[in-house]
Amino acid sequence: MIITAGKFKGINIKAPDEKITRPTLSKVRMSVFNTLQSMIDFENKSFLDMFSGSGIMGMEAYSRGFSNVVMIEKNKKVIPVIKSNLKNLKSTEEIKVLNGDSLKLVPAFYGKFDVIYIDPPYFSGIYEKSLEAVKSISEGIVILEHVTDVDFCGYELVKQKKYGDKFISFLTL
Repeated sequence: MIITAGKFKGINIKAPDEKITRPTLSKVRMSVFNTLQSMIDFENKSFLDMFSGSGIMGMEAYSRGFSNVVMIEKNKKVIPVIKSNLKNLKSTEEIKVLNGDSLKLVPAFYGKFDVIYIDPPYFSGIYEKSLEAVKSISEGIVILEHVTDVDFCGYELVKQKKYGDKFISFLTL
């Protein structure tokens, strides 16, 4: 995997074991961030990746200009891979990596995020729980990657794109 744009464009990112994570494809990442860039300016904005997996979405956000990035990953085996990739980027003190259950950690956050990316394990049944969990910390756009129909829990669907069997939904409160 490579970072597709920004100050770290072209840098190789190691992916954890494919049985553990499902990294977002580069064409989907490019589309997500290009769409997002048409909606907001990234400078001085914050980005939360709730189910970070490989960490590529958070690294892409940082590369493209988000000044504060938080990544949450539950699987302890993945954290060293993410941290190793961050060392290769250098100057990433604005990126925080948290190990734990997103649904338990997020309600304890005090700050708000301009963009929240939610891509839980497919068929986990936690799309709606995730959307509810971020309501109090969402300051702008929530992006949901999903393969099934989802109740958007009061969020307004601003834009939706389909890639194969998955949907990327851009939501606001």
